[in-house]
Amino acid sequence: MDNKDPVWPIQVAIFQALSNDQQLSADVTGVFDHVPDSTAFPYVTTGEVTTTPSGAHDRFGARSTITLHGWSTYNGKKEISEIANHLLRILDHKPLQVDGFHAVYVHHEQTVTMTERGNDIRHVAVRFAIETELIPN
Repeated sequence: MDNKDPVWPIQVAIFQALSNDQQLSADVTGVFDHVPDSTAFPYVTTGEVTTTPSGAHDRFGARSTITLHGWSTYNGKKEISEIANHLLRILDHKPLQVDGFHAVYVHHEQTVTMTERGNDIRHVAVRFAIETELIPN
């Protein structure tokens, strides 16, 4: 039985889902794993991922969480709230095509808004839980 780690396939699937969404793309300059230095605000980054085994006797499964981050210099929380709403619309309780895995569910777990670096950058962290099962060869 393969014990394939779903972390990278999940990140790729989420990146594709976000990057292919026209409404989100109209409101942010991009979706990034690593943000180039000259990138203008607002944008979305993929963040922290955790994975815990949760399979059955006959298959490998995992419960993963991924935190997505929205960044803005808008004076107030309106823009980061709109980014969070896009992320929820695109991912929460929606099917996700994860290469090599069946995504059993994608659920929103938590949203946190913050003010960063001298009160000039607004930040929202949106965490999702994703249950996956390895697709047998």
